[in-house]
Amino acid sequence: MLLDGGAQTLWWTAGATLMCALFSFFALPLLRDYIRKWNTMKRIPGVSPTYPLLGNSLLIKPNSGDFFRQIVEFTEAFRKEPLMKIWIGPLPFLVLFHAHNVEAILSTSKHMDKSILYKFLHPWLGTGLLTSTGNKWRSRRKMLTPTFHFAILAEFLEVMNEQSKILVNKLEKHVDKEAFNCFMDVTFCALDIISETAMGKKIYAQSNSDSEYVRAIYRMSDLLHRRQRLPWLWPDVLYSMLKEGREHDRHLKTLHGFTDSVIEERAREMKNAEKSSGNSDTKLDPQTSKKRLAFLDMLLNVTDEDGKKLSYTDIREEVDTFMFEGHDTTAAGMNWALYLLGSHPEAQRNVHKELDEVFGESDRPATMDDLKKLKHLEAVIKEALRLFPSVPFFARTIMEDCQIGGFEVPKGVNVLIVPYALHRDPNYFPDPEAFQPERFFSENKSGRNPYAYVPFSAGLRNCIGQRFALMEEKVVLSSILRQFWVQSNQKLEELCLQGELILRPKEGIWIQLKKRADYIL
Repeated sequence: MLLDGGAQTLWWTAGATLMCALFSFFALPLLRDYIRKWNTMKRIPGVSPTYPLLGNSLLIKPNSGDFFRQIVEFTEAFRKEPLMKIWIGPLPFLVLFHAHNVEAILSTSKHMDKSILYKFLHPWLGTGLLTSTGNKWRSRRKMLTPTFHFAILAEFLEVMNEQSKILVNKLEKHVDKEAFNCFMDVTFCALDIISETAMGKKIYAQSNSDSEYVRAIYRMSDLLHRRQRLPWLWPDVLYSMLKEGREHDRHLKTLHGFTDSVIEERAREMKNAEKSSGNSDTKLDPQTSKKRLAFLDMLLNVTDEDGKKLSYTDIREEVDTFMFEGHDTTAAGMNWALYLLGSHPEAQRNVHKELDEVFGESDRPATMDDLKKLKHLEAVIKEALRLFPSVPFFARTIMEDCQIGGFEVPKGVNVLIVPYALHRDPNYFPDPEAFQPERFFSENKSGRNPYAYVPFSAGLRNCIGQRFALMEEKVVLSSILRQFWVQSNQKLEELCLQGELILRPKEGIWIQLKKRADYIL
């Protein structure tokens, strides 16, 4: 039945009214918020040209390496400015690389929420320790902090020593040969360590790097970073229809399926152990359990303030977070340390001298007491993290109107902290491009603003696993350097830095190895 002219007009009017109502309800508040931020932030120095709604998007380079170098160039150009802003589409970002500005954000509990860019991690990591906010984060952090106690970390030393030995054996074939790329060798070692310590599961990445799970981890990281920096990939509906979005979902299924199976298997083993003991309250004890304790075991037993245990979904969030955060960052730190030692023979000689004092000519595994004595190696690791921080930038959200660097900053603005630029502030690190491990000797650190050096973030949301990471780096690097002399085969300008989820060189780290016993220092 056809409508007459009056009825058609009525329907068109109703439709137009509905569209206006929807626009007013959804779009107008967003537009008003955008205009408020634009006007409030006008005085803040920023990248140009900047266009309404598009921001600086036409200027931003889509390639990850180019994008990172572009951000570094911006920070160098704005080094003497009190603050810097950049608009990624309609979203304003304050770029922080001065210690006092970084302190204003990280030292307070007011701005603890992660940036909107972290929402793209939610499908994989859920709202675990890395991505959660508010009461959930506080409860989870309090619950998990004891799992990183020194005594528990000591339980993982055996795994680190074993996997380091496998790596050293793999590197043996390169002695006195041509230069080779060691980046993934070190990375697979770190992945094997975190897999066994986080899940209690061997994945044999060092011998089977082509496994579906290993491939899924690395491809997922690439997809996430690409989506974070390209605003047109942000809408979920659009992304799910793209080939890239479908690939994301395939890898997500692989990652969650693997973690779920490990959790279920370990929970079943623990339940059987309790039944066989005849006591349902029995818990695995790290001193008595025949099977090595893993973070997963502690997660299965931990309870919150109300005595409630974590659900399997909660546990998967944290296990996946440990796997994501706990290997790539540490591996990058070790690779950069090898590159720098291979480029600075005198610094490497100092480390070898220290290793000889601690271990002599023995090939015994490292102990916790040994690691405490490796002060020079620790300084090398920290200086490597200064020059090449594993996480090139991280972001927060301003949760209330405030002042930063003398400027008004409205609620809802994103803050991008750039450790790579922060760590090169000549006010705190004279001759900032020079590799000088002695900067981190205790007598040289006094008086330095603690927010001038944040490779593990800082404040309440600092990295919960930083002691684990430093311990692992000491074990693996000491194992390598006790056996080999390392020589780097790249100049700094040849590295072509890629600032993705971690800071990596485009073509890897190329080194040559010689047996220490045959090499005259």
